[in-house]
Amino acid sequence: MTKHWSIEGIPLVLGGNVFGWTADESASFAILDRFYEAGGRMIDTAQGYSSWAPGHVGGESEAVIGKWLDARNVRADVRIATKTGMEGNPGDLSATKVREELEKSLDRLRTDYVDLYYAHRDEPETPLEEVAAGFDALVKEGLVREIGASNYDAARLAQWLGAAQSGDMATVTILQNEYNLVERDAYPRDLQQLCVERGIAMLPWFGLAAGFLTGKYRTREDLQRFNRGASIERFFDKGLNVLPALDQVAAETGAQHGAIALAWLLRQPGIAAPIASARTPEQLDIQFEAIELELTQDQVDRLSAAGS
Repeated sequence: MTKHWSIEGIPLVLGGNVFGWTADESASFAILDRFYEAGGRMIDTAQGYSSWAPGHVGGESEAVIGKWLDARNVRADVRIATKTGMEGNPGDLSATKVREELEKSLDRLRTDYVDLYYAHRDEPETPLEEVAAGFDALVKEGLVREIGASNYDAARLAQWLGAAQSGDMATVTILQNEYNLVERDAYPRDLQQLCVERGIAMLPWFGLAAGFLTGKYRTREDLQRFNRGASIERFFDKGLNVLPALDQVAAETGAQHGAIALAWLLRQPGIAAPIASARTPEQLDIQFEAIELELTQDQVDRLSAAGS
């Protein structure tokens, strides 16, 4: 794997979508503290987190992280990733818009640079040559250390890489797409191959399938009992086919289901670190267990077959 500036510490990325939303400031600080103390150094957020919540406008997560960085004085040790253009609206990735939104993110994060800046969603209205040039300018000015693409397919990512190469520009070095034991369509073989060949690190989001892969959702009554029906419903039917293999590997290893799911991700081509969030410090246990868990090739193969 190519060395990336943004990837430091243990091979985990702490998802920040819950900060300022389902985890209030106090809980968020406790989660961030525990992650940092365990060697975690990569934190993922976005300008759009958590605009979906009633009364929120986006940027709530960045603001909490900024306060924590300030309070703990750890900015130099932590790698901060944020994103622009969550909705993929026309013009979201124009050079002017990308710069304007970065300036807002920097203000909320209380920093003068981000380690990794993503195009959150492909936005075909803006020519990729302009997208590439807009992000390159931010790198050259020292406002961004590394460029990421999120929710891109192989063809569009290759076009961005080509535009950057032809213009001698800084280019995408990190991809963030959805990928887990249940849903694998957004990181198909051609995209895996492109990432491996170009040294692009894949940091998959929803590594635990919104919590389904913790193994505690077996019936639709479970979804209602834990109040997670809306976020997990799309994984449910397909995910039930994965649970027997997860159960078997859990019996063999004694590991938690979620830790097995994340450990499986770490064995996949091009993947450097899974992204997973936590609403309490205790929920980080699954992530920490995953990086210590060594699955056999047979176990990896069985898990892969179960979700294919």
